[in-house]
Amino acid sequence: MSQNNNEFDIFDPTGMFKNMRNESMEAWSKTMVQFVNTSAYADATGKMLDVWLSNSTPFRKQMENVMSHALENLSMPSRDEVTRLAERLTNVELRLDDLDAKLDQILQAIRPASTAK
Repeated sequence: MSQNNNEFDIFDPTGMFKNMRNESMEAWSKTMVQFVNTSAYADATGKMLDVWLSNSTPFRKQMENVMSHALENLSMPSRDEVTRLAERLTNVELRLDDLDAKLDQILQAIRPASTAK
């Protein structure tokens, strides 16, 4: 028994309120989409973000300083130390790959010579 949503149903006491809610939400949705898609909104949002980022920079630096001291007191590595270690490990891995490739080349060069004997 399907029923059209726009029809009035005498047995549904909340139907009118549901329709009003749906129409109101649809109107607000259209209005907000139009508002958010304006360049003025984008400019205002950009300015607020710039202000927030510039105001939060000293706090962020202070938190980084406190965290590095706390990690140092706990004998744990800092972010910079972990980053440096990761870079060094990456370099070691690249060198090992290069050595592996060179060894493969040497083995390929030796195999034909050994099979010819």
